[in-house]
Amino acid sequence: METMNRRKFLSYLGTGSVALAAASSGLGVLTSEKAKAATADHLFGFKTNKVSGYFKPIQHSKEDQLLLPKGFKYDVVAAYGDVINAAGDTFGFNNDYTAYFPLNGKNSDKGLLWVNHEYTNPIWVEGQPGSGGYTKEQLHKLLYNQGGSIIEVYRSQDGTWKLDKRSQYARRITGLTPFELTGPAKGSKAVGGVSKVQGTFANCSGGITLWNTVLSCEENFESTAEAAGLNQTHYGWVIEVDPFHAEWQVRKHTALGRFHHENSAMGLAKDGRIVVYMGDDEKDACVYKYISKGKFDAAKEKANSALLEEGTLYAANMKKGAWIALTIEAVQKALSAQGFKAPALISKTVEKLKAQFQTQADVLVYANEAALILGATPTDRPEDVEISPFDNTIFIAHTNNDNHGNIHGHITRFFEQDDDLGALEFDFEIFAAGGRQSGFSAPDNLSFDSNGNLWTVTDISGSSINKGVHAHFGNNGLYVIPTIGPNAGEAMQFASAPLDAELTGPFFTPDETTLFLSVQHPGEQTKDIKAPTSMWPHRPGDSMPRPAVVAITGFKL
Repeated sequence: METMNRRKFLSYLGTGSVALAAASSGLGVLTSEKAKAATADHLFGFKTNKVSGYFKPIQHSKEDQLLLPKGFKYDVVAAYGDVINAAGDTFGFNNDYTAYFPLNGKNSDKGLLWVNHEYTNPIWVEGQPGSGGYTKEQLHKLLYNQGGSIIEVYRSQDGTWKLDKRSQYARRITGLTPFELTGPAKGSKAVGGVSKVQGTFANCSGGITLWNTVLSCEENFESTAEAAGLNQTHYGWVIEVDPFHAEWQVRKHTALGRFHHENSAMGLAKDGRIVVYMGDDEKDACVYKYISKGKFDAAKEKANSALLEEGTLYAANMKKGAWIALTIEAVQKALSAQGFKAPALISKTVEKLKAQFQTQADVLVYANEAALILGATPTDRPEDVEISPFDNTIFIAHTNNDNHGNIHGHITRFFEQDDDLGALEFDFEIFAAGGRQSGFSAPDNLSFDSNGNLWTVTDISGSSINKGVHAHFGNNGLYVIPTIGPNAGEAMQFASAPLDAELTGPFFTPDETTLFLSVQHPGEQTKDIKAPTSMWPHRPGDSMPRPAVVAITGFKL
């Protein structure tokens, strides 16, 4: 009998039947031109480099450095407080998702970089509120340093990536920027009857549309909204921004639902409708997808944004392998059913829920409750959700959930019926499980390279890093997990973060010679500004750690 070692077991666990058939036949089906899926993914190119064959995995570390394999280096492109344009706008705090938009076609040496800014730290940014709350100046700092940055970056002749402060495109989208609401909740009673709202904040991850705009996702918005005295229902949405045109109205798409959005991944159903997958980054929260009513037409360019205004929001019932439509009719029917009891995860009474759900706008504003009422499956912090550009399978990073013992999290893989993103039935598997056996814990943002390798960063909380059962993993990191071949399912560490930090938003240039990566919240556990727990990026003369975006080079074509 053949010995089933860890590598072989993980390879069988982490590949579907199509991949196994491809490996056994030597056909390499998943990396063929024919197999490419219609997704708004991170791959502009497919000029492949054998990424996993060009680096020796590094070991876990507890150093206050961003560590990479031999032969790779990083440039700090932008850090908190850096001036980004002639108007004097500055780079925000706690950068997360990044998205590279080439200038002049598929240029991998010059482009625009969208960067999310998730939250601030009062020690380094706005200061602690007084007994009467934040001052006007403090609120400005709180709101300005969240949202997003659009910066222009370029690779100089010596190979160094730099920020172009003279850029005509560079600007900030912040908690002060006016936004238009779109979709069913626009102007509804559920959002206070308004069609325009103030600002975006708590911007975690995101995605790119098929018409080359960016989707940014509002996650843990409550504390900022409360501090600023803003209506909570105006936040928790997916926003859309055109990085190239400042005059294009930034908007929040209510048809995609309101919850603690981690990211969005856009693709096409077989019939041409837009599909957007989303995760709700909460313990015992659900996985969602939106399917547009209309069909994508490339010739319409940004006018396709209207497809995100009318469609159906679904949540996943993993026990049945079914996508459940979140409609007011279905919610009201469930609430009125004889013997209905509110799910344990909802604290409201049935009577209060009946009063709350009167229109489709109410379903979207309280999408997480509607999903639970209709039987969607609570899961373990579904953070990043990505569509494989090779076979239309869906990868979901379930970061962890200590409510029921899932300490290290796992990555789930959905198989839509007939490989159609528009399908309403699916199957799934556990692609990889976090823990000592795999070498990583708490998977978060996901990305693919053109060889089908899955890149994942980890999100061990600052209070748990290098402590207890997490001590084995050292600092947070970036890992490469092949989805096919002899190392399928085996995690190889590519980067280790500085102290207290997490790595976020990995994004390749079209030719895959540069990887942009955010280093978020170094030194987050600092209690005394005179004794910071990290000083990364170790800039000469600096007195504080700074969240920053880096450009990693050393990849070979």
